[in-house]
Amino acid sequence: MGIASIVFILLVGAASWLFGRNIMRIRRNILLGKDEVINDRKGERWAVMTRVALGQSKMVVRPVAGILHIIVYAGFVIINIEVLEIIIDGIFGTHRVLSFLGPLYDFLIGSFEWLAIGVWVACAIFLVRRNIIKLKRLAMKELDGWPKTDANLILVTEIALMTAFLVMNAADWSLQQRGVEHYVAAGAYPVSSTVASLASFSALSSGTLIAIERICWWFHIIGILAFLNYLVVSKHLHILLAFPNVWYSKLRPKTEMVNMPRIAGEVKSMMDPSVPPPELPAPHTVAGVEMTERFGAKDVFDLSWKSLMDAYSCTECGRCTSECPANLTGKLLSPRKIMMDTRDRVAEVGRVIDAKGKWEDDGRSLHTRITDEELWACTTCNACTQACPVNIDPVNIILEMRRYLVMEESRTRPALTSMFNNVENNGAPWAFGPDKRMDWTNA
Repeated sequence: MGIASIVFILLVGAASWLFGRNIMRIRRNILLGKDEVINDRKGERWAVMTRVALGQSKMVVRPVAGILHIIVYAGFVIINIEVLEIIIDGIFGTHRVLSFLGPLYDFLIGSFEWLAIGVWVACAIFLVRRNIIKLKRLAMKELDGWPKTDANLILVTEIALMTAFLVMNAADWSLQQRGVEHYVAAGAYPVSSTVASLASFSALSSGTLIAIERICWWFHIIGILAFLNYLVVSKHLHILLAFPNVWYSKLRPKTEMVNMPRIAGEVKSMMDPSVPPPELPAPHTVAGVEMTERFGAKDVFDLSWKSLMDAYSCTECGRCTSECPANLTGKLLSPRKIMMDTRDRVAEVGRVIDAKGKWEDDGRSLHTRITDEELWACTTCNACTQACPVNIDPVNIILEMRRYLVMEESRTRPALTSMFNNVENNGAPWAFGPDKRMDWTNA
């Protein structure tokens, strides 16, 4: 085993360890949320996941972005099959070890190349849409700063990886044509052979071509390993979470609100004395600290783990915000920002736990990031949930935060305060008693 193989093994091992550690940290952060059992209607869940996550059914509602995304998605999944060969070659010092597959290998390499050029073009178009055309949903205030840089960095990285792949194959193909030792004649190169011609690789020496091929080979694999670890700290974590997030998505009617068990139990007991009052819930310990039971959500600990998975699954595409009637009428609410703020708060809490070994109140909460004005602008129409390509549910977070404002802090909009008082005093939202409800018939 040569030095290159040892370096390669150490590199893959370090990248895998780092990826595993980051994944476990994200898992820990998601499980900071309250427990929620989601295991009903499993057949329907598999069908929804197949249609929405695998079939990209919601993406193609907007055909241009949908088709481009499918190309990138297919390229990401299929081209990375080649990584298996790269890993084997890197460990054992071989070259195109899977070439024994013969015609199938030719078909695979040719397919990878067409997908690579498709991904290259799609990412270039996405960059134009974001930075030159500046589509409204891709140029909103919440994307200023790091979110915009993050998106562009991912697209540029994918273009660089596809370029390295095609240049590597172009040099490899040229060396195969010359019969250079170690470069076995295998594979079909419909795109990279053209790249070799355009770059005049035939005029270069074999040593130069070998250097180009090796540089691109190492750049490609290091880039993939770096990209893998970058995913877990960027919005592109949805690549990994989209499938489970859709599987666990809400199957009940989107507009159905879930009752709080304790409140529902107390109401039933009040209405029927034979019904015993609900038992107090068991203490909820998170990150070494016993959490106070709350009505609604003050912080991420008061949301369910599914809501936190939603936040980590958000790709910031903005389809939710572009369909939100409150946002379209100029109000501050942006469902995308709700998800981004929730994810950022979870990450902030996670950093405190990492630094101190347990959770210590930092004086901030979800309400520090999300204003009352944003929360009360929501009409709970669920247009955002319907538009989301991975079935994220921003409305649930909004409702839980509003419940906290109403039930724990008694903070509502004046019109709602008046309605609540009328319901309490008159049994109806109107400012007159039940004995006068039919007076209108005498008018």
